[in-house]
Amino acid sequence: MLPPGPPHRERFWYLARWIRRPTEVLSECRARYGETFTLDLGLANTRLVVTGNPEIIREVFAAGPEDMHAGEANVVLKPFLGEHSLLLLDGKEHLRQRKLLLPPFHGERMQAYGRAMIDATDETIDRWPVGEAFSLSQSMREVTLEIILRTVFGLDSPRTDPLFHELSHTLDAAGSPFLLLPFLQLDLGPLSPWGRYQANARRVDALLHAAIRARRALGTAGRTDVLSLLLDARDEGGQAMTDEELRDQLITLLVAGHETTATALSWSFRYLLEQRDTEARLRDELGDCRDPETLAAMPYLDAVVRESLRVRPVIPMVGRRLLRDYRLGGYALPRGTFVAPSIWLAHRREEVFPEPMRFRPERFLGKKPGANEWFPFGGGIRRCIGMAFALYEMKMSLATILQRTRLSLAADASVEVVRRSITLAPAMGLRVTVRERRPATQVVASRHRPPLSARSHPVV
Repeated sequence: MLPPGPPHRERFWYLARWIRRPTEVLSECRARYGETFTLDLGLANTRLVVTGNPEIIREVFAAGPEDMHAGEANVVLKPFLGEHSLLLLDGKEHLRQRKLLLPPFHGERMQAYGRAMIDATDETIDRWPVGEAFSLSQSMREVTLEIILRTVFGLDSPRTDPLFHELSHTLDAAGSPFLLLPFLQLDLGPLSPWGRYQANARRVDALLHAAIRARRALGTAGRTDVLSLLLDARDEGGQAMTDEELRDQLITLLVAGHETTATALSWSFRYLLEQRDTEARLRDELGDCRDPETLAAMPYLDAVVRESLRVRPVIPMVGRRLLRDYRLGGYALPRGTFVAPSIWLAHRREEVFPEPMRFRPERFLGKKPGANEWFPFGGGIRRCIGMAFALYEMKMSLATILQRTRLSLAADASVEVVRRSITLAPAMGLRVTVRERRPATQVVASRHRPPLSARSHPVV
């Protein structure tokens, strides 16, 4: 027997609302039906058992590939990422690819990437207009795309590379959440939404395959970028990834490691710019430190990042498909059911996070919630391999922006949640204004100077 939920006759109404305002649907259903409910969205394989209950979530994350498959729950992403994407694989093939992909994203490699993250953020800050409102979300997408191209491909000047511009256009073309619906994935020519996306995606594919061929020809000796490490990687049988596997994993890294982190950074500033006391405390901790490892270890910076991901998770839920009849949380669920631990709901449980709607980084100082209570990167063997990279990147970019600028929310800034493909982003791109800006060289040269808040005149 499935948990209660909205009646079947309302399924298309809920589908329309889910596409536009998923968080409203989740909150409404929890209020009406409890922490675990069934959500019927009216399409094939879209009856979801959604839960914010930590005990049920713990059991889902502990289940093995013989009981539940996550890749099958992500099938909606196949047209965008490819059939070999780690997010779409299950069982032995998932474990094989995961082992091949993990080394470049292991914790000790972060320091090598830290300087590239700071440099990319510095270059973006230098382009910001002073005194004019602009979209911080768009700018954060440019920063994170530049960072991912530097670290994945080893590009010294990513913005001049065709891949930067083609990826930007492709991700913008794929931004509409309606393109996640299979019946709207119709190529009716370059003016149609899906046709425009497909044309962009073909150009990106050509560039990725060209990059793979060029790197194979040049060799990987002495290189530390992710592409070189993946080309050298071998599984237990001594087999390397094929070009098609590499293409799908690269596009997954580029998409998942770019759009999601940019959105998370935007939400961080949405709260920091509203809560000046929180911003001031973070500025005091940062000072003018530019050392990646020192920044990464700062407790309040870490708490701000984690609280941002708690209060505004980038995706609302993760999914599993049951391979057999399964008893979960007192419910007998039939084979084929999709179970969806909801990040959004779990992060709003009063018992775990008092005053859950408030942005309070202090709740993460000296405290660590369970892996079934705070899981913005998923959980179990399916937890995102880029978690350490994303957390590190957020810290480097946040620190650099706060050290060099003073921002304020623009008068027309919206704080509503909207969908951008699968992500939950700030509406209108979170418009902000730069009120003060310091040169990067000044930050490096003045490690012991007072923070910007103590100075009376802006430096532009």
